[in-house]
Amino acid sequence: MNIFFGAVFLFSIILDQITKKWALTVLKNGSSIKIIKDFLRFSYVENRGAAFGILQNQIWFFVIITFIMIIFLAYMFFKYKNITNVSKLSIVLIAGGAIGNFIDRITMGFVVDFIDVRFGNFYDFPVFNVADSFVVCGTILLIILMLFNKFEKSENINE
Repeated sequence: MNIFFGAVFLFSIILDQITKKWALTVLKNGSSIKIIKDFLRFSYVENRGAAFGILQNQIWFFVIITFIMIIFLAYMFFKYKNITNVSKLSIVLIAGGAIGNFIDRITMGFVVDFIDVRFGNFYDFPVFNVADSFVVCGTILLIILMLFNKFEKSENINE
C-alpha cells in the first residue's frame, strides 16, 4: 500500500511541475487561454505570497513553514500506525502540493499560478495552481475525516 501512496505523492509533484512549466512556456508572455467562457481560463501569475496573495515577498517564512509542515506530515504518516488509508491519502495530497509550491519558491523565488476561475462579472477567484488544488483537497478530506471521527481505524474491543 505504501507504493500507492508514494506514487500519488510523486504524481502530485510531477503533475504540478509539468503544468507550471507549461504555464511558463505558453502563458508567461501575457496571453490567456479561455477554457470555459466567463468561467475558466488559464492566465499566468507570479505569486510571491501565500493563498490569495497574502504575505507578499516573505519567501523564507514560507520555506521554513513548509519544511516544518512536511516534517510534521511525514511524522503523522509514518509514526501513527492506526490512521486509515484515506487519512494517509489526505496527508500525501497535502505534502505533494506543499512540495510542488516549495520547489517553485526555492528555484524561482515565487509560485507559478495559472488556473483562473471567474463567476462572470460577479466574482473573480484568486488564480491558483495544481499544487494548491492538491493541498486544498487533501485538507478538506482531512477535516471531514476528523469531523466524522474517521481519521483513525476503529479499535475492536472485545468484552
